[in-house]
Amino acid sequence: MKTTVEIADGLLAEAKRAAERQGTTLRALIEDGLRRVLRDRGRASSFRLRRATFRGRGVSPDLQGAGWERVRQRAYEGRGE
Repeated sequence: MKTTVEIADGLLAEAKRAAERQGTTLRALIEDGLRRVLRDRGRASSFRLRRATFRGRGVSPDLQGAGWERVRQRAYEGRGE
């Protein structure tokens, strides 16, 4: 299918040079890039950060539901002014 896409001049020139260096066409380079981005986005949404603590039992009861400002205040209590 044909379509029109606006690409910044510098990026297009760089893509053309990359395609030439790789011995491929601009079309193939763009299609490959789109496939990679779409594939990687699918992976990114499935990422889950494992539950972990450092010798602790999670968030202190007095900080549960607290905003970042309160957490930061607690981390720096007794330090400095």
